[in-house]
Amino acid sequence: MTVAAIVVAAGRGTRMGGGAPKQWRLLAGRPVLAHAVADLRAAGVARIVLVLHPDELAHPLVPAGCSVVAGGDSRDASVRAGLAALAADPPDHVLIHDGARPFPGAALVGRLVAALADSPGAAPALPVSDALWRGVGGRVSGVQDRTGLYRAQTPQAFRYGAIVAAHAAHPGGAADDVEVARAAGLDVAIVEGDDDNLKLTWPADFDRAERILKGRSMDIRIGNGFDVHAFCEGDHVWLCGVAVPHSRGLLGHSDADVGMHALTDAIYGALGLGDIGVHFPPSDPQWKGAASRIFLAHAIEQARAAGFRLANCDVTLICERPKVGPHQAAMRAALAAILDVEPGRISVKATTSERLGFTGREEGIAAIATCALVPA
Repeated sequence: MTVAAIVVAAGRGTRMGGGAPKQWRLLAGRPVLAHAVADLRAAGVARIVLVLHPDELAHPLVPAGCSVVAGGDSRDASVRAGLAALAADPPDHVLIHDGARPFPGAALVGRLVAALADSPGAAPALPVSDALWRGVGGRVSGVQDRTGLYRAQTPQAFRYGAIVAAHAAHPGGAADDVEVARAAGLDVAIVEGDDDNLKLTWPADFDRAERILKGRSMDIRIGNGFDVHAFCEGDHVWLCGVAVPHSRGLLGHSDADVGMHALTDAIYGALGLGDIGVHFPPSDPQWKGAASRIFLAHAIEQARAAGFRLANCDVTLICERPKVGPHQAAMRAALAAILDVEPGRISVKATTSERLGFTGREEGIAAIATCALVPA
């Protein structure tokens, strides 16, 4: 099952007042759009299409790693442009999200994707709990029964082929994609929304968004990784970015840097993004002999994109030989350069297995790594 996301952000946001459109305004030092993209990535959605105003396709604040397409003169047209951008390699499911909602949340995305197992569409909503009035001329003219009423949110999730067909058949002018789906006869499941998934419409909404971010400040992610590589013919081994002279080499599809592989997996694990094999399949010949710094750099970039920074990491190499001690400082420096942190946040150490097991028999090297990610 593959999931992609379309983030619609081509609007001008006139109700927000003067200045930049709200998707580009800074919220805790980052544009609103970047927060939305980070939440989707934290939920495991790697393929994201941004639908932007034609004048903003090269905007300097466009989040890295996203596809960008020009929006149309209506929301419907913009969504169709995003769907078309996925057509060459269609996903199974697509999330359609409003770029003015910075906090879609990983849990919410998980509920939506799960609901698509039983329904062609799913959308988040919150039951209306306040009393509802009708008004004329600034006076209450009546009341409205709130039974069965919901406040709709995005992202709205659909089976890709179904929503493409629904948009193709719709005349336009829909308030959202649920309206388009229902016009095509698609069943749309209501899933529990998230009160923090607010839409930035009025200036005061930014104050609330800042408070939400402060409440997220304790979001600390811990990950661990483990890797093993067998010895083979060679005259050196790569360990934590350093070529260490040895009577043998390490066998692997890439450069077999067992320490860097374990640390890379620890970062992916903290983000809920699987392991190296998910992002750099060993079946792909382009990674044959690749430097492991490529993998580690990708992992830390995913962390930054999700709004995290590395607090610290700890790598333990398990082997009888070669001796790691003389190279520890160089290893810490190499990892620090890739991760863009000071060496004081990185630990590299070694231990033996007291001649027990495959490491004790000097058949290979193992590595364990742990990392902590904190909000940037």
